Amino acid sequence: MEFFRGVNVDWLRLKWYFLAFSLIFSVAGIISMGMHWQRIGSPVLLGVDFKGGTQVQAQFTRTPDINSIRRAMDAAGVKDATIQTIKAVDDPSGNEVLISLPEQHDESSLDQGRKQIIDALQANYANPFIVQNVQVVGPTVGKQLEKQALLATLYSMLGMLVYLWFRFQLIYGVAAVVACFHDTLITVGAFALTNQEISLTVIAAILTLVGYSMNDTIVVFDRIRENLRLSRRESLPDVVNRSINQTLSRTVLTSGLTFLTVLSLYIFGGQVLRGFSFALVVGILIGTYSSIAVAAPMLVAWQEWRARQGKEAALPAAKRFKV
Repeated sequence: MEFFRGVNVDWLRLKWYFLAFSLIFSVAGIISMGMHWQRIGSPVLLGVDFKGGTQVQAQFTRTPDINSIRRAMDAAGVKDATIQTIKAVDDPSGNEVLISLPEQHDESSLDQGRKQIIDALQANYANPFIVQNVQVVGPTVGKQLEKQALLATLYSMLGMLVYLWFRFQLIYGVAAVVACFHDTLITVGAFALTNQEISLTVIAAILTLVGYSMNDTIVVFDRIRENLRLSRRESLPDVVNRSINQTLSRTVLTSGLTFLTVLSLYIFGGQVLRGFSFALVVGILIGTYSSIAVAAPMLVAWQEWRARQGKEAALPAAKRFKV
């Protein structure tokens, strides 16, 4: 199926607009992360999976009064509790509340924090409630998970770089990894700008979008490679533009349907999947954009740099892959 036939857009002519767009969102995210770092010692808000602590999600029979809940916590001696309402799809009235206690240095006291929250509500707050969910993570486990999440993201990019190095050429791998790093930076920056927590499910979404973005980039690169073999006399900018235009229908079809799916998940998935689906919504948009606006133009920039250095301005055509 082709949505577009005979498309002849000069994508490389728009490269400076693409660069400005990427810089604006990247810098905005970095500034926001820097402000978070100064305030809480972390570039983003970390969920209980990473920072450790206790979270109790309670559903009340009537609309809860946050100030009354806070006074109930204070009366029971529960200090530094974070209280926020949750408006889930299955609870549009907003009767659910998430109560969090910060990291405890003594891991044996984490379960005690859960008991303190529940006892404080039962003793000092008249509105009946039921406990929907409890998360308890120790600080040691949280630090290990944070380190492993970072390593998983870095290793995935390194593995893709090595694959593209052998499958195509090194410049292809570098361009694809730069595009993936660009996507990850903007996605994490979006979480910092919107003050949303990053949990393990969000890391899973980021790893998913890294693979998705890489797959979309490889499709464009593969078409560039094939066109280079067929049009040796054609300039690289013309080949890149033609390759992007030829894969545009596929990009719109696959990315569009995937975006509608994750958008539905974001709208109807509820609070539990909110961070996961938000990361995918942002990641699908940015990942599709970067395949056209970041990865492909890097091939042209590489050739132009070689020409300015007086080196052979050979087209970066990949070697024929032997099976």
